[in-house]
Amino acid sequence: MSKHEPVIAVFAGGVSAEREVSLGSGRASALALARSFPVRLFEVNAPAVPAGVDPRRHVVFSTLHGTFGEDGGMQRLLDAAGIHYAGCDAAGSELTMDKTRTKAAAAARGVQVVPGLTFSAAAKPAVDDVIARLGADVVVKPNAEGSSVGLALTSTRAELAAKLAAVTTGDWLIERRIVGRELSVGVLRGEAMGVVEIRPKSGVYDYTSKYTKGMTEYFAPAPLEPAQTDAVRAAAATAFAACGCRDYARVDFILSGDGALYLLEINTLPGMKETSLLPMSARCAGLDFTALVRELVSPALQRFRAAAARP
Repeated sequence: MSKHEPVIAVFAGGVSAEREVSLGSGRASALALARSFPVRLFEVNAPAVPAGVDPRRHVVFSTLHGTFGEDGGMQRLLDAAGIHYAGCDAAGSELTMDKTRTKAAAAARGVQVVPGLTFSAAAKPAVDDVIARLGADVVVKPNAEGSSVGLALTSTRAELAAKLAAVTTGDWLIERRIVGRELSVGVLRGEAMGVVEIRPKSGVYDYTSKYTKGMTEYFAPAPLEPAQTDAVRAAAATAFAACGCRDYARVDFILSGDGALYLLEINTLPGMKETSLLPMSARCAGLDFTALVRELVSPALQRFRAAAARP
C-alpha cells in the first residue's frame, strides 16, 4: 500500500440511543467498502476517537447515528486530531442535528418548513398557548435526536398535556401535524438523487415502523408527477446547501394533501444498510450499494490525498 492509499476506518456503535442501528449500518458499510478498499471496522464505545486511528493511515467513514456521532461531537475530535473523514463537517453536523436551526436555515433559502415551536423541559409552554398557535393535532419530538426516538403524536388537549407533563429533560420541538406523503431524498455532492416514498402501515413512521420488518412499504422511485419529483429534488439540494452540508446527506419531506412540500429534517449520517433510505434513493440514480459507499467516501479520500501530497 502506498503512503497515499489509506485504510478506510469504519466507525460503528457509539453512545446514543441509536447504537444498535449504527452497528448494523457499520457492518453493512464495511463489507461493501471492502470490495474497493482496505477496511478496518472500529466499534465506538465511548465519546472519543477509538484507539489505533492514525491520521497518516486512515480515512474515517462514520456510521455513528444520533448524539455525539451526528451532532458534530465526533467530527470536532477528528478535526482536532487531523483525521480526514467522509460526510458533513462539524459545523454542518451540529446545525442539522438541531431541527429548529435546520428549519431556519432552509426557510431562509425559500424551502417551506412545518410550523412549530421549540422549548426546554425547564420552560414548557402552556398547553392552551400551543393549541392557539398550532392546534391540538401536533407532533412532539426531541429537537436533536434521530430515528424518531421519543416522537409522539397528540390529537387532543388531554394527550398534549400528558405528553408535556412527561417531558423532564432536554430541548423539544412541537410541530403542527401535516398529513401527507413522507418522502426522502439522498443528496450526493450537492446533487439530489431519487425520491423515495415511505408508507408506514400504522400511519406513523416512528421507531417501530422504521426498524420492524414488514411494518412499512417503500416506493423507489416515489410515484409522483415529474414536476413534483423535480421540485422535491430541488428543495433537497437547496436545504443541503443552506445548512452547509458536505459530501452527502438524506433530506426528508412531507407532501401534504394540497400539494405543499414541507421539509422535516436532514440526516447527515443516515442509516446505511442496503435496505436503508439513502441506498434506496441511490439505486434510483443507478448506484448499487457498493458503488454508493465508494462514492460517499471518495471526497474524503481526495482530501486525504491532497493533504498528503502537500510538502
